[in-house]
Amino acid sequence: MTRAAVLPSLRTPLRVQDIDIPEPGPAHVRVRLAAAGVCHSDLSLSDGTLRQPVPAVLGHEGSGTVTAVGDGVTGIAPGDSVILNWAPSCGRCHYCGLGEPWLCARAGDAAALPYATLTADGRALYPGLGTAAFAEETVVPAHAVLPLPDGVPLTDAALLGCAVLTGYGAVHHSARVRPGESVAVFGVGGVGLAALQAARIAGAGAIVAVDVSPEKEALARAAGATEFVVTGDGDGDRDAAPAKRIRALTGGHGADVAVECVGRADTIRTAWSATRRGGRTTVVGIGGKDQQVTFSALELFYFGRTLSGCVYGNSDPARDLPVLADHIRAGRLDLSAMVTERIGLDGIPAAFDAMLAGRGGRALVVF
Repeated sequence: MTRAAVLPSLRTPLRVQDIDIPEPGPAHVRVRLAAAGVCHSDLSLSDGTLRQPVPAVLGHEGSGTVTAVGDGVTGIAPGDSVILNWAPSCGRCHYCGLGEPWLCARAGDAAALPYATLTADGRALYPGLGTAAFAEETVVPAHAVLPLPDGVPLTDAALLGCAVLTGYGAVHHSARVRPGESVAVFGVGGVGLAALQAARIAGAGAIVAVDVSPEKEALARAAGATEFVVTGDGDGDRDAAPAKRIRALTGGHGADVAVECVGRADTIRTAWSATRRGGRTTVVGIGGKDQQVTFSALELFYFGRTLSGCVYGNSDPARDLPVLADHIRAGRLDLSAMVTERIGLDGIPAAFDAMLAGRGGRALVVF
């Protein structure tokens, strides 16, 4: 029996309940969680923006220690420190064959299968994004765990499982930021903070952070922002025309690169408009299917800008984690600076509310 934050049904509050997790079957491992980040994707799963069978245990950004392994598992043993991988690649599908494991057609298979039961009534539970990290323990496929690199603190390492791989990958793999280029990052949450640090690591020139909350300026500047723009309705210190402000901060031309971490149609459109002619916009934020973005055929031709989606930062965790670990050990990437609140399982609903209100960076559930 273990404690978990359970989503009973869509659009209902999470409840901390006792659940029963089986011993790992063939090709599976059991992990005792050290920490789990509260990501906006968990909120999107809870409200139905992303498909999620229920009842479920959400949480996909986690780190912990392996406590047991099933038959046929090699290379992983009890006692190993690991990071959860919510999008493990199968290595066999069309996209994996193209060398694009972040688009793996089977990455979400585990999320559709029950993995545990409620202690109270025996109802089957589904694992959010196949990992179910909002629990003291979880069972996942063996290929959904990655060895924790040396020199990386186990608790803060949870952020590597989503926010950092996504934000870093958006800058380095999708946008391919070059030294001296200007970068605008929209949304200073967990992913946005990682993108700001990644832009600094890439040697970007002007790094503009854009957010609705003026309270996030210090957080953004600590992560690498050289400028901060508060966007909103134009009242007080809020800028109703952030694209114009960003152009003013980048020599009148616009940013070379924009990274959108919000997932709203208006923010995507603004990010695109904030780039120079020939600029590049990478969309990381996950929006609903009702969020429609429109462009005229003439402006697409005239501005010559590039707009691209970005899944999991276009990252290959097996390739990228050692690189990120080097940055952490060298002090170039600071995981703890991204965490603005450390909470227990019962603090997740309040963390959801904070995300909806645009407050804070990353909340981290610490076990």
